[in-house]
Amino acid sequence: MLTIDAQVHAYERNHPGRTWVGVLQGPPEVTGDDMVAAMDAVDVDGALLVSPFSMYRYDASYALEVHAAHPGRFALIKPVDPTDPGVADTIADWAATDGTVAIRLMLHHGASTDAADPGLNRVLAAAAKHALPVNLLCWGRLEQAGSLAARNPDTTLVIDHLGLQQPFEPPAPAAPFADLPDVLALAAHDNIVVKISGACTLSHQPFPYNDLWDPLGRIFDAFGFDRCMWGTDWTRAVALLTYEQGVEAFRVTDRLSDSDRTALMGETLRRVYKWSP
Repeated sequence: MLTIDAQVHAYERNHPGRTWVGVLQGPPEVTGDDMVAAMDAVDVDGALLVSPFSMYRYDASYALEVHAAHPGRFALIKPVDPTDPGVADTIADWAATDGTVAIRLMLHHGASTDAADPGLNRVLAAAAKHALPVNLLCWGRLEQAGSLAARNPDTTLVIDHLGLQQPFEPPAPAAPFADLPDVLALAAHDNIVVKISGACTLSHQPFPYNDLWDPLGRIFDAFGFDRCMWGTDWTRAVALLTYEQGVEAFRVTDRLSDSDRTALMGETLRRVYKWSP
């Protein structure tokens, strides 16, 4: 079975040549080499490398370096700024860059709350023009995500991290799936896919996180496995579990059939992003 992680991050230590803007939860450094070693240790074939907004904002230069150093292991996603009047040109340039498969919108970082906002819709229209899915970090703004999907039916929207706020360190929230009904409502939009990334950080139980499978099952039932993609959100989850645990929880559970697991852990991602390691 081909295994592809739907979201990982890599970054250098903070240094004058590529200064961090902020901090992402995780070790002081997780290079491309480090990420590949972690993947190799648990037989993960490839991953979507998301340039970390917390550190680098809209600069994806390190992700491009990692892609060049590890051909075939990563596809690239970068955040874009919906308030930038030239964002359509940025998206066009990104689409023409080797290894790129998507862009990302961080709705919590200065983006308008209005689904009719011209900047947001400019991003979604440009993404559709270049056949790039748009990853949305949108917990707490799921209704807006649905409205954006309705306004842009030709754009594939990928909901990051189940559409739920996830912790950076223990403990898990008391009611981590409180907003699940709002997530399930998004299944009505055929152009929405949900990323089952970082799910293990929401568990109140130790590995293999058996309390996750009932709420995750509701997502699988609503969207179907052809619109769900597994991922770890490594390294954000490092304070809550190991990379191996984030992978193996989905391999050892008896709540997934072999065909479900194949779709969830690779095949859906290959189809949505038109990429394979």
